[in-house]
Amino acid sequence: IELQVHQGVAELKVTDEGSGIPKEDLPHVSERFYRVNKARTRKDGGSGLGLAIVYQIIKKHHGTFDIQSEPGFGTTAIIQLPNTPFNESSPTL
Repeated sequence: IELQVHQGVAELKVTDEGSGIPKEDLPHVSERFYRVNKARTRKDGGSGLGLAIVYQIIKKHHGTFDIQSEPGFGTTAIIQLPNTPFNESSPTL
């Protein structure tokens, strides 16, 4: 996990060393109930909601969300949020 603040933007990078995500699946990972591994069942874990929820929270806070991945080499999620103080007009969840 890496956190940087620059030019009014807080950037969080989360990297794993997992199996990675195929290029054709990357545009869909923020969709509700989307699973990269179609053979996985709910019993095996995961509902396909995690990244969809993260994406909606980031969007509500006027941020950006990007995923870079290469099968066999892991994945990096990059979240950028405006670095503004919380106030009464801040979005609520």
